[in-house]
Amino acid sequence: MVEQSDRAPLLDWEEVPPPEPVPTVPSSQEENELQSSPSNCRPADNSIHGAGWSTSPGAPAGVAAVTSRDSSSPSKQGGLGGDAESPGQDSTFPGLSVKDRTVRGWEEKDQIIAVFVVTFDTRSGNMVEWCLPQDMNLDGVEFKSMASGSHRIASDFIYFRKGSYFGLACFANMPVESELERGARMKSVGILSPSYTLLYRYMHFLENQVRHQLQCPGQYSPLEAFYEDKKAILPPGGNGLVTSCPTSALTTMVNRCMHPEMKITHPAGCMSQFIRFFGEQIMVLWKFALLRKRILIFSPPPVGVVCYRVYCCCCLANVSIPGIGGSMPELRPFFYINVADITALETELSYVACTTEKIFEEKKELYDLYIDNQNVRTHRESLQPLLRLNSADKEKYRKLSEQRQLLLYSQEVDGDCGANEEDLFILFFMEQNNRIFQTLSEVAGSSDPTLTTEHVRAMGLDPQGDRGFLVDLLEVYGIDVMLVIDNPCCP
Repeated sequence: MVEQSDRAPLLDWEEVPPPEPVPTVPSSQEENELQSSPSNCRPADNSIHGAGWSTSPGAPAGVAAVTSRDSSSPSKQGGLGGDAESPGQDSTFPGLSVKDRTVRGWEEKDQIIAVFVVTFDTRSGNMVEWCLPQDMNLDGVEFKSMASGSHRIASDFIYFRKGSYFGLACFANMPVESELERGARMKSVGILSPSYTLLYRYMHFLENQVRHQLQCPGQYSPLEAFYEDKKAILPPGGNGLVTSCPTSALTTMVNRCMHPEMKITHPAGCMSQFIRFFGEQIMVLWKFALLRKRILIFSPPPVGVVCYRVYCCCCLANVSIPGIGGSMPELRPFFYINVADITALETELSYVACTTEKIFEEKKELYDLYIDNQNVRTHRESLQPLLRLNSADKEKYRKLSEQRQLLLYSQEVDGDCGANEEDLFILFFMEQNNRIFQTLSEVAGSSDPTLTTEHVRAMGLDPQGDRGFLVDLLEVYGIDVMLVIDNPCCP
């Protein structure tokens, strides 16, 4: 029986960060291992807070917890295969530490509104086995936290949406000698929050707890203690918004040139995987994301790495110029979806999601862009030209690749750890987007609101190849300028 430690109250549950690795260019074998393991896509402490996934509307920009670390007590982190502990870590709850934190600026508070255990029953299928609070409506969570096809894999992690809340669940599949369970015991342990900004902190805790539930079913005391310590106190309206950021802190964060509705400490390494996986086609995804289209990514399990691709797609549309996109539909990350989400998706104007269910491919009315592995396609004839790479696209990708190589070289030769690929990736596309909208805003506000070939080239676009993209962009964002670029197809 697991008993709660009596040495100190549970004050701050926080994932113990692994030691920072020396940046290297991974081999093809290492890349495959990265894509199959959630532990290899951890949040990095030196990331740019404020760029990344969109969070709950109204949440302040670029806010993250800042902790003080004792350099005299190096920590070790156990992955899926081990339970290494460190000084200051609560051995009763592996993966979480109990310590005081010195906050600089504003610290976003944990907002855990539910914790749950989902199991697969050979007679009833997926079902919620246990949850706190007991009266929480968790309908559908049993399918969101255990992806279709998961019986073929040993472990996974899943980000998902449940109404206005976001969830993270860790899944594990353990062979058992039981005819009743048909030789396999499958469970997921997960949490819900109004924001997914801090969910990553509990990844290791959830991994440990799902193993614990497989080995000792029915022992929920660690989860009960976790919920009691971290449960959210939501505002009366129940809208789940984080509203406790002081104005001074918010102003400081916005001045860092981060989009006010895009913030997270990003999973380390997933950007570089994203670039290597899609190559030049990133420029196609960028255009669809900037146009706020509906993007659906299909992949068989494991789905964790695909949830990170959802995140990366959202990062492509970051803009830090005030007033841009204020009336636009938000590019909303749905993360993992299944057939139960079809009704909800029918009313969405803009989203990025991933699924393991092939039936979505036939539901063409639900998406604008469908991604199957590295096959990127659209069934909408008006969007077909966006799939073709032009000279400007290739030049932008060349510059991105060049900057990546320079960064990797400086890290290897000079030991420069002040920057990383994730920061480079986010800022590259943000600067590109800012250049486009800055030019469009200046032209729209001038006495002659005419967009010329020179303007288009200054934005880093192809005057001919990007003409259709520009027309769509002006329409979607409601920018009133006149496009006078000659179309060679029309004399």
